[in-house]
Amino acid sequence: MEITVTVNGQQHRRSIEPRVLLAYFLRDELSLTGTHLGCDTSNCGACVVWLDGVPVKSCTVLAAMADGKEVRTVESLAQNGKLDPVQQGFIRCHGAQCGFCTPGMLMTARWLLDRDPNPSEERIREAISGQLCRCTGYENIVRAVRWAAEHERRDEVTS
Repeated sequence: MEITVTVNGQQHRRSIEPRVLLAYFLRDELSLTGTHLGCDTSNCGACVVWLDGVPVKSCTVLAAMADGKEVRTVESLAQNGKLDPVQQGFIRCHGAQCGFCTPGMLMTARWLLDRDPNPSEERIREAISGQLCRCTGYENIVRAVRWAAEHERRDEVTS
């Protein structure tokens, strides 16, 4: 089947098998390997991308379901060579350990901060609760999201 999907602002038209999952389409067809595959069962959340502005676990969404829609992946976060504040926070606060869950965590954190620029620790934990990090107790991840929130607000004040 033919699908047309806008990914990170660029339109792509491809002929695909109807059963291809969005995660595999992104990785194999478009070479966007930032979306990680951890479990293929929607348990880990490493594969989170946005579909029409909503975080989804791309290992359980058919690529055909993205036909005519917009997809945003972790590759879209950095703009013009500048890291997104969420990416900066993960670096500064050691939010990424092995890095496997990081793309999904980054996409979820960015989505949260776009809706709640000053989330509580509880709200951050709730937002990332659908994602597994096997390396941490989530403390540094929560700290990284708080760092990003604080620095975005600070940048808005100084702009």
